[in-house]
Amino acid sequence: MPAFNLYQGNGKTLSERDLTLPPYASPSAGNAPQHYVASPPLRDAVNVAIALGQPLLLTGEPGTGKTQLAFSIAHELGLKVPLVFHTKTTSTARDLFYRYDSLAHFHDAQLKEKGNLDVKQYITYEALGEAIRQSAQQRAVVLLDEIDKAPRDLPNDVLDELENMTFTVRETGETFSAKSENRPILVLTSNSEKNLPDAFLRRVVYYHIPFPDKETLTRIVKARLKLSDHFTEQLLADTIDHFMELRASKGMRKPPATAELLAWIHILDTHKIDVSGDLRAQFEALAMSYSILAKNKDDLEKLREF
Repeated sequence: MPAFNLYQGNGKTLSERDLTLPPYASPSAGNAPQHYVASPPLRDAVNVAIALGQPLLLTGEPGTGKTQLAFSIAHELGLKVPLVFHTKTTSTARDLFYRYDSLAHFHDAQLKEKGNLDVKQYITYEALGEAIRQSAQQRAVVLLDEIDKAPRDLPNDVLDELENMTFTVRETGETFSAKSENRPILVLTSNSEKNLPDAFLRRVVYYHIPFPDKETLTRIVKARLKLSDHFTEQLLADTIDHFMELRASKGMRKPPATAELLAWIHILDTHKIDVSGDLRAQFEALAMSYSILAKNKDDLEKLREF
């Protein structure tokens, strides 16, 4: 298929082969929130968190949809796109709410001959702080992504702020509190890289997203991929069976997740690779496709072993 085999690695340009580089066209619906598939237990956890006004803490292996859930919630509740805070190893409790650019403030103060500078112009509000400030007019979904990356003290340092949805800007003395009717909906994700403090865990609704079963994976694939007529229901079922067998039997260091499954099925469909047939007869094609599922040399070698 010329449109797929654009690069051949032999020095011949596209123009020499009478081809042009086409614009990129996504093979799937991507992470569109309307295509998110939530299991009944996950749905219940979301509703409990909203009813109690508590943060929802999600764990689960990468690729199980922890981050995308916040966008699904916002979409279904008719709210704006979630405000997102990407936790870093250097994040402090204050960073969840606002940042103060002290260096810029000091620099500008040195250039001013007289008069005081308004410290407010050096304050930038972060996701949770902005959601609390906006609550006078609207409700927001806030995603604190990978909260376990933060220093261990951070979760305990924000217990009161999360419970009361309030914070103070120390540099100005202003205190902001969320309107009760517009209390932000807070989603936190964790990859379980470290244990979170017990005092923090007592104040959240917790849910672990397991890797999807076959039925759920089938629903996800159908919602997100535009499969050709070649990819029948039976072929899809056989492909997902093969994928789950690889995850279960190969002892991979990093088993492929849902995102890898979607990309893999797209390539199988594009190349008309049928995993329902004799796999050995399609060794070369499958070996190429397994590069999508493996993320390191050892796992790739395991997948290529028949």
